Amino acid sequence: MVATPVELLAPRTEEEVQAHLSAGKLVEGLQHMSPKYLEGMRRILTVSADTELVSAPSYLRAAQHAPALNNFGSAMSIIQDELAHAHIGYRLLGDLGVDMDWLIYERPPEQFKYPYAFDVPLNSWVELVCANALYDQAGFVLLSDVYQTSTFGPWKRALAKVDKEETFHLRHGRTWLRKLVKDPGGKDEVQRALDWMFILTLEWFGLPDELKKHSEQLSYGFKGKSNDELRQAWMAEVVPFMEEIEIEVPAHFDAEADEYVIDCPFPARFDEEKREWLLHQSPIDWDDVLARWRERGPMNRDYVRTLQRGYQTTSLRKAA
Repeated sequence: MVATPVELLAPRTEEEVQAHLSAGKLVEGLQHMSPKYLEGMRRILTVSADTELVSAPSYLRAAQHAPALNNFGSAMSIIQDELAHAHIGYRLLGDLGVDMDWLIYERPPEQFKYPYAFDVPLNSWVELVCANALYDQAGFVLLSDVYQTSTFGPWKRALAKVDKEETFHLRHGRTWLRKLVKDPGGKDEVQRALDWMFILTLEWFGLPDELKKHSEQLSYGFKGKSNDELRQAWMAEVVPFMEEIEIEVPAHFDAEADEYVIDCPFPARFDEEKREWLLHQSPIDWDDVLARWRERGPMNRDYVRTLQRGYQTTSLRKAA
């Protein structure tokens, strides 16, 4: 990541940052950050902004299959929101010394940091509204947690708007799914989509807690819940809804354990070309999943090049 040297931007010591946070104060800018706090905030903001940005071409691909013009308009409103959310993240990264032009328009596609789910193509309107119900629910769970607990003031305030708009995206998906499952053919399409999209969204929350590497996200209050807690929060919203509309998902609530249990191998092998989980093959570990994430998926280059094309071909950039 191209950025101004950390030591020039973040003069605070770890002790000063912890004292600032212990006093109940928000971090408002570089003047309140240590190098470690700055590095961690850049990391989490980059993942958030990249996720919002890449969702735009992903959703646009599926929106072209909208059943009517007003439905296409609703999808475009969601895409517009996602781009605005991305702008918030990148603008904050700019304030934290990152070269935004490089980050958005010059960074190689494989260096973008967003959930692998967006590298798998959405090929229909049904898959788009399933993404609204699953992916946007994941985004809502994650960003609501950040909004409630973040110690970085500028992001916390910006997320008040984002939180409300993500609610609209989620409602759009759920409203359509309730409509689609009333017809047997529509219900079958929804089930086929959920068969591959549900487990991809379980992956969205990252490594299980015992393998999590970046502990500063919790210690600095970048977020309030751990990866596994966020995964549980997502299932607590999605699984009951899918039961309500009679769509099968590989998870259930265990009342005795007071938690949601995943009913299939997890992690598991994924055939990205067929968009199928190979649940009956030999088990894998999270190192295999990390390798798949690092290699990115089939749509990575296509989506990022679509987003970067205007900048790459503009005569103004060439003249500079």
